[in-house]
This record gives sequence, structure tokens and C-alpha cells, in this order.
Amino acid sequence: MTTAATTSAATAHPAVDETREREVLVIGAGFSGLIAGAALMRAGIDDFTIIERSDSVGGTWRDNSYPGAACDVPSHLYSLSHRQDFDWSRSFATQPEIHSYQLSAAVADGVHPHISFRTEMTDATWNDAEAVWEVSTRGVRVLDDGNVVPDPEGRTIRWRAGELILGVGALCEPRMPDIPGIGDFAGEIFHSARWDHSVSLAGKRVAVIGTGASAIQVIPAIVDQVASLDVYQRTPPYVIPRFDRPYTGVERGLLAKVPGLRRVVRAQDWFFRELQVPGLTTTAEWALDPVKMVSLAMLRAQVRDKDTRAKLTPDYRLGCKRMLISNTYYPAIAREHVDLVTAGIDEVRAHSIVDRDGVEREIDVLIVCTGFNVTDSPAFELIHGVEGISLAETWRRDGMAAYKGTTVHGFPNMNVMFGPATGLGHSSMLLMIEGQVNYVVRKLRWRRRRGAAVADVTAEAQEGYNAELRARLPKTAWVAGCNSWYLDDQGNAPAVWPFSTVKFRGLTRRFDPGAYATR
Repeated sequence: MTTAATTSAATAHPAVDETREREVLVIGAGFSGLIAGAALMRAGIDDFTIIERSDSVGGTWRDNSYPGAACDVPSHLYSLSHRQDFDWSRSFATQPEIHSYQLSAAVADGVHPHISFRTEMTDATWNDAEAVWEVSTRGVRVLDDGNVVPDPEGRTIRWRAGELILGVGALCEPRMPDIPGIGDFAGEIFHSARWDHSVSLAGKRVAVIGTGASAIQVIPAIVDQVASLDVYQRTPPYVIPRFDRPYTGVERGLLAKVPGLRRVVRAQDWFFRELQVPGLTTTAEWALDPVKMVSLAMLRAQVRDKDTRAKLTPDYRLGCKRMLISNTYYPAIAREHVDLVTAGIDEVRAHSIVDRDGVEREIDVLIVCTGFNVTDSPAFELIHGVEGISLAETWRRDGMAAYKGTTVHGFPNMNVMFGPATGLGHSSMLLMIEGQVNYVVRKLRWRRRRGAAVADVTAEAQEGYNAELRARLPKTAWVAGCNSWYLDDQGNAPAVWPFSTVKFRGLTRRFDPGAYATR
């Protein structure tokens, strides 16, 4: 798998074909990049380019095209605040429909002409003397599996930008498990985020590693095709009913014609999701007891075998891992030709997997559903601030932290979308990203008015902000003892926001220059 991090070393100082200057440079054309581009356009800031290494917008929703891929947030809530006119076909949108929504939004918002596709960032360095970010990119080719490789005919460009927005996303760099022998597997192997659609699963012996958000969608979608299915589970998730259905023609007509109805539905979805906040972010674990009861009741109703049901029963606090929604996962696991393995994996061989009990199971296809590099994205290795060290090294040294989840001391004029302490366990991440983008645009406007070339959040402001977050985290569900993508290697939860979305939107409503050293 080729990533920006693994390929940058060989091109640390490439020959530059041309230099381009922009007021703002955005990295990534997923939802973060699209939201940023649309906000910049509305603010009258049109001197910007969005760098995108693939050949289409979409990010997570372009790459995750596996069978059954869909959102676990209601459609009207998982959409842009300023673009509520999309004709969603169902209450929980599928991956193709979300990607279609992104494509239409990029065109409608006038963002598409600002995107430089098949362009990969290889380095970004702050030039303090000239108060600009110098970003190197190269042309790439996009392979059928979504990975990118250098394009020998592609141009190497150096961009000089006054402001840098990182929209690289948290769910874009697949994490492959470190399992002995996995590199020697002789059958078909791929990550769910790099699904190989050329591989037929019909009549095959298939293994799935992982039982997280992707796996519980993949497994029901393929269970009827395969001859046998081995599911390797480390920790059972809490699964709750998915209240999903197609909208009727009458409903779609009303949503399109009645002014404000879509926003009413969106507000309703937001309200009921926000009711989960006390149970997730305080010691009031009891607040989620009704949800827990529904989850366990569904498990009892859908899985009759006691041994299998015991394996599927979580023994940790609800919310410690992301709550998953599915009506079909438990019935799929209960099928006769499905084997739920909880012994752990000892090694992968050329045509089989051996578990830690010594049982060997032969397979033809291995599907990896082990998540993403959330707190250690390879892109962070490429960003170098005032001290010349990377953002990744800074966070390894000092801990992953940012001010309002967006700006980082020592990295002037840089903004991280979906940054530290912005992740949610209950609602739409687009609400958080929109808050961040609003904050960045207000910062840009302030800089324009004051003629300030540099705005670097102070160490004191960043530390004061994060002290409140650290004090709150021990009360939350995310550090209650289970292993999840919310946690870093030290067992901390730097990725999550331990309050309501309302509070975050309030904090990012205005730019506060007093928290910054400016010049």
C-alpha cells in the first residue's frame, strides 16, 4: 500500500517543475476539504486550491465502497448545513448516495474548479522568514484498488500558501494488523477500505478480521455468497437496531416542497442523538441503560445459541467503543456456515489462519476490517513547523493536542480538520468540521483586516484549553477500559470531544486573537 508517508522519503528534494502561490491551500477533498472550500467561497476568498491525491472528491466515502457500506448517522444530519436540498432516498444513506451528494455539492458550491486532482503532498514546511507554508506535491496515478503510485509524467509543484488547512481525514489511511505471516498469505487479501471488486466471493472460504463498524456491514452483505465465513473477533461491540427504511414517494415530495421540513427532520435527528451525551461524557453511565437493554434484548432474540451469544456479549461500559447499528449482523453471525472465533490469531499461513488455541482454518480470501490510523495519520509526518520537526513528532513528544481541535502551537497559519478532541461517539462529524471551518474563516478575515501575516496559537492558550479536556476525560466512557480507535498507544483518548456539539459550535463561533501571537 502506497501512502504519502512511505513515499515521501525518496522525494525529499524533488526537482520542481513550477511554483504556485495561493492565499489558502487545502489538503484533501473529502468532507473537510469540501466544507472548507465552500466556506472560503462564501467568504469571498477565492485564491485557494484543494490538493487531492485521488481522481474524485469524497475521501472516506469514495474509498469505502465495500458491500453494505452505509452511514450510521441519519441522512439529513449527515449532510452540510448550507446544503439541505438533496433528495435522500432513505433515512440512513448508503455509500454510493453519500458520494453522489459530495459530487453534487462540490459543483453546486463552485468548489470543483479549485481542486487539483491526482496531486499528492510529499512535504509541507513553514518558512518563518517569509511567513508562508511551502508545500511540495507530485502527480500520481490512481490504481483500481484506490491506492496511488507516482506518475512519471506528473508535475512536481511547490506551493507557497499563507494559510494551510489539513483535511486529510481520520478514516482515510487503512491500518493493517501486525500479525505474523500476514504478508505471506497466498490467497486474495484486502482491507475493507480498499475493497477489490474484481474478486468474486461466490463459493469461497472467507475470513474477516475485525468486528467494528465496517465489519458489521460487510458480513451480512457477503454471508449468502460465501461457502464458509470465519469471523475473528477481539472484542464484541454493542449493536443496536438500525431504524432505516426507504422514504416513500409522498415523504420525498413533502421534504422537497414543504419549506424548512428537511431542517425540522435534521433538528429532530440531532436532538435524539444529543441525548446520549450525558451517558458518554459523564459518570452517569445509567443514562444509557435503556440503549444497553435494547442492544442485549436484540442479541437474545436474534442469536439462540448460548455459546455464540456469550461470545457476542460485551463486558464493558456502553460507549467505550463506538455503538454500532445493524439489524442483520447478529442473524448473519448465527448462520450455520459462519464461525465466530474469539481465541485470537497466532499466525497467518499461505492458505489458512491458525488461532491461539492451535486450530487451523483454511481460507481462500482474507478481508481485513481493522480500522484506520486515526491518531497517527502518515500525513502528520509530512508537516514541519517552526522548529523544523514534524507534527507527528511534536505530538509524540508533547502529546496529541490542539487549540479548539484546530490550531497547534509552533505551526503558524495551519489548521487541522478533525483534529485532536473533535471526534464524536454519537452524532455527525460534519457538525464539528463546520465549526472548525467557521473558526478558520474568521481567523482569515481577522488577519486580512489587521494585515497580520502570522497567527500562532500560544502554548499557554493551548495548554489551558486542553487542561479542561484532560480533566473531563476520566469521567467519560471512552477511557472505561476497552480498546478502541478513540485511544492512542498510551491509552489516552486525545481524539474525542467530551462535551456536547453545542458547546463546540459555541467555542468556534468567533475567532479569539488574544490566544495567538500575531505579527
